[in-house]
Amino acid sequence: MTVRPMPVDHQVGHEQYNPLTLRLYDTLVYGLTCPLFWKVPESALLRLYERNIAETHLDIGVGTGRLLDRCAMPVDRPRITLFDLNPHCLAHAARRLARYEVTTHLGSVLKPFPRLVGSHGSAALNLMLHCVPGDIPEKAIAFDHTAGCVRPGGKIFGSTVLSRGVPVTRRARFALGRLNAARSFHNTEDDLEDLHEQLEKRFSRYRVTVYGCVALFEATVD
Repeated sequence: MTVRPMPVDHQVGHEQYNPLTLRLYDTLVYGLTCPLFWKVPESALLRLYERNIAETHLDIGVGTGRLLDRCAMPVDRPRITLFDLNPHCLAHAARRLARYEVTTHLGSVLKPFPRLVGSHGSAALNLMLHCVPGDIPEKAIAFDHTAGCVRPGGKIFGSTVLSRGVPVTRRARFALGRLNAARSFHNTEDDLEDLHEQLEKRFSRYRVTVYGCVALFEATVD
């Protein structure tokens, strides 16, 4: 494993993840909030990975690396780059994926990734855009930075929790209110129409699938 530090933006919310909370992450996110609050099953997220992941893959906002650990890879030993603002997440996911060729980068999705330009066949932004400050048009700069790291014909994919333009249950609305008040989420203005608009501006081929209040997106880099 190689760790390469990169410039870091202030991004509220990432500080909550440490070795203790990461032990609970999979249960809370994939066992509780995703299926019960956001109404997206883990199986849908796994299929999203398996449809799009390449033998050289960049994962941004890595969490615990659960989906990378569980999904079927296109080759036996893929080259995986983990990119996150939190060193605890990077270390946790890298240990979990040690059977693969793993490199980690510490940095913010709001800044370009100059060392990674054009070097991957796929890149994922899974369950992380709703944690980035700003509305969809502002945080869509992450698509530009990510696309710069993917070869033409490669895939960008991921998921994000939305607050507008999708069905949000009363339970989900309550949870979103609490998470935004705590500044763990920044998605009170995040709208499905805005997501479509920002993807359409950047990619000639893309699709969005909605599960509950979660949008799964897939795009091909031109």
